[in-house]
Amino acid sequence: MTRPRLVALDIDGTIVHGRRPPSPPVLDAIAAAAKHAAVMLCTGRTVLGAGTALDQLGLDGGVTLTSNGAVEMDTASRRVLSVARFDVTAGVRRLREAFPGAVFGAEHVGVGQRVSAPFPDGILAGTVTEVGLDGVSREPTPKLIMYWPGRTPAETAARAAGLEFDDATMTLDHELPWVTLVPSGVSKASGLARVAQRLGVDRSEVLAVGDGDNDREMLRWAGHGVAMGQAPPEVHADADISTGTVADDGLATVLERFFQPRVL
Repeated sequence: MTRPRLVALDIDGTIVHGRRPPSPPVLDAIAAAAKHAAVMLCTGRTVLGAGTALDQLGLDGGVTLTSNGAVEMDTASRRVLSVARFDVTAGVRRLREAFPGAVFGAEHVGVGQRVSAPFPDGILAGTVTEVGLDGVSREPTPKLIMYWPGRTPAETAARAAGLEFDDATMTLDHELPWVTLVPSGVSKASGLARVAQRLGVDRSEVLAVGDGDNDREMLRWAGHGVAMGQAPPEVHADADISTGTVADDGLATVLERFFQPRVL
């Protein structure tokens, strides 16, 4: 089996389970992979949220993609290299019509979130500033988030079915009643393709691992797309192979498959 030259890893549901830190087997497997390939994080988290994972993993080279590919930062310095922003006015309006009572947040890069109303405690990284609904749309942002209090992910997905946005890409969360919008054409896959091209790595040499709706395009694009065991069926359908759940250290299992020491 050809060893990948670039490894792209989702964080939540792939590296970590809930608020627990990465397990020792996952830490060891990522460290082993980093000896043979460029390892990067591709996450829906903001730069602040991704920074916590980078500290836990000890990654200090290359770049990190955050906000579903809308933001790229230097992994070592945490300096933001590029940001794709969009006007969320239309997106907020459409989502308000479809999800009565929803609360919204617009990412303030490197600072935190500007929110229309309070989100559940501890769910957002950085400084959270309540600005009202008009304030959320006041400035372009790389990522708009929506939380539907008192509802389930299934109810949210059912209501979101058929929603389309001319200027945004929508993804859902399978664990929270949550919708994310980023600029049209932006995804983890588009960011990963850009990084691979810079490194001179063909997509056939890329290993990507994830578990969510925002990982699907990345898993389809990569030469080796791997779905975590607890991922929804549609994510497994987009992957080349599946591994164990995050609770069972499925990431360690798949990384060992590609990077375990060869016995001569």
